[in-house]
Amino acid sequence: MDKRVYELNGIPAFKDSLIFGFQHVVAMFVGNIAPVIIVCNALKLPMETQIKMIQLAMFVAGVATLFQLYPIGPIGTKLPIVMGTSFTFVPTAIAIGAKYNFASVMGACFVCGLVIAFFGLFLKSFRKYFSPVVIGTVVLSIGLSLLPVGINYFAGGQGAKDFGSPSNLLLGFIVLLVVLYFSMFIKGGASSAAILIGILVGYIVAIPMGKLDISQVASAGWVSVPIPFEFGLEFHADAIISMLIVFAISSMETIGNISAIALGGLNREITDKELSGGVIADAVGSSFAAIFGVLPNSAFGQNVSIITMTKVVNRFSIATGAGILILGGLFPKVGSIIAIMPSSVLGGAAIIMFAMIVIAGVKMITIETLDNRSSMIVAIALGLGFGVGMVPGVLDVFPQWAKMVFGSSGVANAGMLAFILNIILPKVSKSEDMELTGLEDVVNL
Repeated sequence: MDKRVYELNGIPAFKDSLIFGFQHVVAMFVGNIAPVIIVCNALKLPMETQIKMIQLAMFVAGVATLFQLYPIGPIGTKLPIVMGTSFTFVPTAIAIGAKYNFASVMGACFVCGLVIAFFGLFLKSFRKYFSPVVIGTVVLSIGLSLLPVGINYFAGGQGAKDFGSPSNLLLGFIVLLVVLYFSMFIKGGASSAAILIGILVGYIVAIPMGKLDISQVASAGWVSVPIPFEFGLEFHADAIISMLIVFAISSMETIGNISAIALGGLNREITDKELSGGVIADAVGSSFAAIFGVLPNSAFGQNVSIITMTKVVNRFSIATGAGILILGGLFPKVGSIIAIMPSSVLGGAAIIMFAMIVIAGVKMITIETLDNRSSMIVAIALGLGFGVGMVPGVLDVFPQWAKMVFGSSGVANAGMLAFILNIILPKVSKSEDMELTGLEDVVNL
């Protein structure tokens, strides 16, 4: 098998690209629709509206992924990026929707996407501030934030009646062991598709365990055509300002994920053009999402971990996955087959995938010497920024807007702090750093 076909611009056999593409769809499916479900429930939207929005989330994610894979002018990176509905916007969307309505959420997202896309054109001017220690901290934070998600999936899904049951844990362990076996002991295409193989094995094992509800597949419709502006757009200044802050924060996560793909998949740093194109595509994709009543999209960390793990960076394979998402949005029965997958099946693979993002973040941070200055940036960003995001109750005495912005994402907090500290902390010489860290005495010994 010619491994070159699995490189960035290769064209593998369709059956192989279908396997790799489907693997990405399975990994991001739950994360893509979960924010939709959460917001719909919080705003008490009708069930038929929720079902329609789930399908639209799949359709939009597929189109937004194609924006990244095959750039249109300055829009897109030409890298193997999978887009999906972002959790970062959920708290702010709920707050805006509760004050006004869902159309106001979409209006704010539509405007903010265009604003961020404009600033993305000039991102090159700020590139020097996004050093490896800043981006690495964001990537590390993304990985750390996903670890509890993986464990929750592994145990059956947060809120599940049988959460942590022996059957869920057994199913998760089976998937984990299959992924481990095919990754470490099998060569060739099967090794690259280890995650999908593990999930398929878990899916099959789940059948005799009675964990699949096929009635959902039978009740799903056959065709659903997306209608633009069906949910409307309304514009309120305070809603737009609040959402704009979250968009800026989310851009940090996008930069981190895109950088992790370049480092973990291509073994190089991201270029200025790729960085700018990725942020612009992220923003344009979010405005496109608002037209169809979907929350903003961003590059998905789950899929970054697959690329880091398998090293399959082929754009055509990812595009095949995007096609599956679009079909899922047009034909509800396609999506319903994936939707009935038990959470513990995904969890068995997610534990490995998410931890690989942590490793990618550590590698990025240590591209340059981890001196005292860099160590302090990482320590404060993780300790204070990420920590507050993990314990949002710390902000209970602050205004609602502060809780919405800083209490919703430890990743965003860590990214902002790392970015600011990298600008204001003075750089020191090697000898000064040794004195600060006490290493000089060790060397003299």
